[in-house]
Amino acid sequence: MGFLKGLLIRLATTALAFWLATLLIPGITLDSSSTTETVTTLVLVAVIFGVVNAVLQPIIKTVGCGFYLLTLGLIALVVNGLLFLLTSWIAGEAGLPFHVDGFWPAAVLGALFVGIVTWILGAILDRD
Repeated sequence: MGFLKGLLIRLATTALAFWLATLLIPGITLDSSSTTETVTTLVLVAVIFGVVNAVLQPIIKTVGCGFYLLTLGLIALVVNGLLFLLTSWIAGEAGLPFHVDGFWPAAVLGALFVGIVTWILGAILDRD
């Protein structure tokens, strides 16, 4: 039961972080007409983001290990921004009303913001 609880907390915190990002960061939009559609979209985008990060991030870190060392980890901002943009593209292809306008500043700041908010909320809610 602990695994399921942790997974649901992660999903909820990520969806909340995406919602806050749509409110605070210019270039990240969520065009929905109802509260139900908004919540459903945010949860689905959080799932897409989680799957994209779970599948691609380890591969990118392994292949690009030299770049991470060379840039002292700053390349992670670029990688996370690109993964955020990929999430937006997949959401658009799935017909979800979530959109990120471009790489800079929307995708980079959005990825940074979502990462920080989910980290803070995860620490507060003790998701593990």
